[in-house]
Amino acid sequence: MVRPANSSDVDALYELASHTDGGLLNLPHDRDALKARLGWSEASFARQLEAPENELYFLVLENEDTGAIGGCACVFSRIGVPWPFYSYKIATHTHVSRELSHSFAARLLHIVNDFDGAAEVGGLFLHPDHRSGGLGALLARSRYLFIAQHRERFPEKIIADLRGYVGPDGSPFWNAIGRIFFGRDFREADHYNALHGNQFIADLMPRYPIYVDLLPKAARECIGRAHDQAIPARRILEAEGFSHDGYIDIFDGGPTLSAQIANLRTLRESREAVVTDTLSPDENGGAALVTSGALKSFRVWRDILVDDGGEARLLTARRAGVGAAIRYVA
Repeated sequence: MVRPANSSDVDALYELASHTDGGLLNLPHDRDALKARLGWSEASFARQLEAPENELYFLVLENEDTGAIGGCACVFSRIGVPWPFYSYKIATHTHVSRELSHSFAARLLHIVNDFDGAAEVGGLFLHPDHRSGGLGALLARSRYLFIAQHRERFPEKIIADLRGYVGPDGSPFWNAIGRIFFGRDFREADHYNALHGNQFIADLMPRYPIYVDLLPKAARECIGRAHDQAIPARRILEAEGFSHDGYIDIFDGGPTLSAQIANLRTLRESREAVVTDTLSPDENGGAALVTSGALKSFRVWRDILVDDGGEARLLTARRAGVGAAIRYVA
């Protein structure tokens, strides 16, 4: 089951973070940073509003039998506040010499704020013991079901920053650009960003376009390349309707995917119904992700159901309760 995280989850999330290699901005292996995120999330779930401001909705995957936390995922309602959200945009500029009868198409990296005001999904991480059985899809799609249930809390556009390639010596992309300007290695800068935000980027990053061909080969090969562990997440995002339009992360060069929220598969295909009864085990129902409740009461689980014109019978109707309003998606 997926539910909103709360402050009592800090120890479980700290343990979960120990299974990352320190490269997940939204799941830092830092107890104080996790406490701050959980506090931010709890305040966001409690806030009454009619438009997105600067909310973080932190969700966790919980084993209902044991209470163990097997994963987490985040939704940010509006990025670019209180500090800008920076990306590199890849552009092509063609140089032509008529005298030499030669042309050259140069790729350039421009630092931009094109995604300020968009929502963002991130922080998707599963414990190594839970990376099978469709739990990744359950956790990932629960974010879009949350958006569908609380549409007024989100803007029109949404992005996902995929983790870029990191090798034994850190990020080749960061080593070629960021390290020169900031004087810190990748993990130190990434950790600082997780704790203190990215104002330091605005202070120190280069203002002029960077010619890709002047970068070392190892850095060039990282541009738009997702970390091996992020490839399954990329497939899930692309199946949902996200695409890569030439934006990359300024830290590790990983791809930034984007979509219009209205075009997301989960929002387009989800249906609303009212629970009327329990589905008999011998009935042929369809597998679905089901959600009920709002804000702090929001829950998502896998179920079998039959929908008769908006009246639904669920195999585990007790989860929502007869008479409860649900949303589901196959």
